[in-house]
This record gives sequence, structure tokens and C-alpha cells, in this order.
Amino acid sequence: MNRTDALDMVRESLSSVVPGADVAALEPGDAFRDALEMDSLDFLSFVEVLSERSGVRIEDEDAPRLTTLSGSADFLVAHTS
Repeated sequence: MNRTDALDMVRESLSSVVPGADVAALEPGDAFRDALEMDSLDFLSFVEVLSERSGVRIEDEDAPRLTTLSGSADFLVAHTS
């Protein structure tokens, strides 16, 4: 998976968890939990959706790396190559 595909997948996953969220306005380094007013349940749902869509197993200890578009995309690229 390349970085562009990974970013798209992260945005799509966020959109499915937070319908109506303006994910296009997010910058790669923005902490999207704050920007999209996601609570911990929303974040867990995002991690689950991202895992299902990407086919990548995401462990609890990986969650801190998944708080920005950039971090999430980097994680996916690293685990799908």
C-alpha cells in the first residue's frame, strides 16, 4: 500500500465512524480525535474499521501511533509492504 492509498483509507475509516465530519479539512499532523471531537469509543471504532479495511491487525499498543492522518498512514504503509 502506498502513502496516498493509506491516507485515503484513513479518511474513509474516519468518515464511517464520524458521519458528517469534514475529514478533508484535516492536515496530516492534526490530532483528529480533538479536531473531530471523537470520544474513546469513536476512536476504538475507528481502529476496528481501519483494521478491517486494511487487513492489518492493530494491537492496543499501536493505538498511540494512530492519532493523526500521517501517523495512521505511516503505520499502514509499514505493515502492508
